[in-house]
Amino acid sequence: MHYDPLFYPYASRRTTVYARNGMVATSQPLAAQAGLEVLRRGGNAIDAAVAAATTLTVVEPTSNGIGGDAFALLWAKGKLYGLNASGPAPHKLSAQTLTAKGWREIPKHGWLPVTVPGAPAAWAELSRRFGRLPLADVMQPAVTYADEGYPISPTLGYQWSAAFDTYRRELKGDEFKSWFETFAPRGRAPKIGEIWRSPDHARTLRLIAETEAETFYRGTLAEKIDDFSRQQGGYLRLEDLAAFRPEWAEPIKVDYRGYQVWEIPPNGHGLVALMALNILNGLDLPEKDSAERYHLCVEAMKLAYADGRKFIAEPGSMRVRVKDLLSPAYAEERRKLIGREALEPEPGRLPQGGTVYLATADKEGNMVSYIQSNYMGFGSGLVVPGTGISLHNRGCNFSLEPDHANVLAPGKRPYHTIIPGFLTRGGSAVGPFGVMGGFMQPQGHLQVMVNALDFHLNPQAALDAPRWQWLEGKTVELEHSVPEHTAESLARRGHRIVRPLGSGSFGRGQIIWRNEDGVLAGAAEPRTDGQVAAW
Repeated sequence: MHYDPLFYPYASRRTTVYARNGMVATSQPLAAQAGLEVLRRGGNAIDAAVAAATTLTVVEPTSNGIGGDAFALLWAKGKLYGLNASGPAPHKLSAQTLTAKGWREIPKHGWLPVTVPGAPAAWAELSRRFGRLPLADVMQPAVTYADEGYPISPTLGYQWSAAFDTYRRELKGDEFKSWFETFAPRGRAPKIGEIWRSPDHARTLRLIAETEAETFYRGTLAEKIDDFSRQQGGYLRLEDLAAFRPEWAEPIKVDYRGYQVWEIPPNGHGLVALMALNILNGLDLPEKDSAERYHLCVEAMKLAYADGRKFIAEPGSMRVRVKDLLSPAYAEERRKLIGREALEPEPGRLPQGGTVYLATADKEGNMVSYIQSNYMGFGSGLVVPGTGISLHNRGCNFSLEPDHANVLAPGKRPYHTIIPGFLTRGGSAVGPFGVMGGFMQPQGHLQVMVNALDFHLNPQAALDAPRWQWLEGKTVELEHSVPEHTAESLARRGHRIVRPLGSGSFGRGQIIWRNEDGVLAGAAEPRTDGQVAAW
């Protein structure tokens, strides 16, 4: 049999799932089953992705919602397509507006960080262009779970409880009342195993499905969002929603170890992962668990992030070209900076995120890498009354510095952390991969690619492997499963090692890859409630 490193067996805490007819991998079992149900009813991978994505707004609201953004990379008809469904800042909002009121940075909660939500437009656009079943049929599982309820899973319950404690402590204004009515109707977060339902959420999803998202941007739901914004002093208006359209974007890539690794171009920061891989391209990585290997990967990521934080913004605002940042010559220039001791670049502190990632594939060859998010858990803390629409807070990634490429401006999209990944080889699709988790995401992409392509781990083993996360300066978090002798060796090189409790900060990923015989290999993240559903 032909040797394929992506399918090479390796010891793993979970088992890679193999199937031929179709596969859905998500961070929540009910969403994976929703996608599989649509595949079995004759839908394709695009339909399954939309089914899983809309269901995730119900069964994992701690990380995403109807009022969030989305990105997708999808393989169809022998070509890779990219969809950017991230929304811009309101036309009434600018950096000057906020600095004149005394703001030095954009807050995490309330109306100021709210940008136009793009996720509903992504569902409709994917369905319209590539789907096979009516959107109303595809979204029915999500409507059913919202209407009839579902039991809270372990990771979800933990995150919900933590968010409730934070919001109860920090969100005091009347504008946040609807969040507590929607997500804590009993005066607390729902408990693990307890049934939670949201009839408002169900009605909203049904309206979006029936109108193919028109109501969200140019109809009844748009008017409700506008009314809520005006009542509570927000800047988002009906005209901002009406003007929004998702953008089909040309994916960007680097060649790495004989494969092509693809990301969405800016305003997303998949570019950071590609720059880091490009730096590693000129290095021979030593054995997987060695301190030298960890050191080289961390240093490459730090250099890439230093550039990313400085240059990535809305494409029209970037002052450098993507192709220059990804050129071999520039990678060589950055590579020369890596020595034996830890570097100290100077980007800002990297906050945590709140995102869901999913992957789908069908027997016809269609494959989808999809990600959506409200950011920082539930997002802004705002829920449009009577709708279940939890609004995101992506605008908090804007800068208020007037000379920064990512400065807040009317109608401009912010630097965005959510990134889907895709792998090809020789012009053929291998498949989707992703690791959610704010500024961990490019770091997770790098580590999964190195695990799979340098060390030949199968998909599940590539996700299971111990992870690290660079935070700032010389500070690196190491997961508890990284050997102590490796941590000590890194400390001797000048890295400041942090060992956090648990694995919550190290991202959560999914993978579906296809071999030359058409067999699918899927993996779900062991650090959450993930599942691969297949047939």
